[in-house]
Amino acid sequence: MLQGFKDFVLRGNIVELAVAVVIGTAFAALVASVTEQVINPVLAAVGGGGEIPGLSVQLVDGNPATIVNFGALLGAVIQFLITAAVVYFVFVLPMNRLAELRRAGELPAEAAPTPDIELLTEIRDLLRAQQGRPTL
Repeated sequence: MLQGFKDFVLRGNIVELAVAVVIGTAFAALVASVTEQVINPVLAAVGGGGEIPGLSVQLVDGNPATIVNFGALLGAVIQFLITAAVVYFVFVLPMNRLAELRRAGELPAEAAPTPDIELLTEIRDLLRAQQGRPTL
């Protein structure tokens, strides 16, 4: 049981997964910062002035709990799209390409017959010749 665990850990997938999680976390923080510091202020400026910030609607006047903030929603959508695009183009696309190259290299080449196979082929041909059947 411990040998199986050791093989699993040393296979390399764990290290790759750990690196991906660390990179993903750092990238998510970067995208969140860009969204918060750049995209949200632009969306707020587009939304206009007044007491309600940006692209927001207040459903009940004087009650700040009834503010529907479309700008924050749009910022979250943009953040998701940026994250998804980078993950796809930086991780998924290269990994798919690498998998294709590996599959192309793994195609079995025409195996050269071993002496055992050659001997068995000769025996088969001799038996067929004795029976009057054509050899292959």
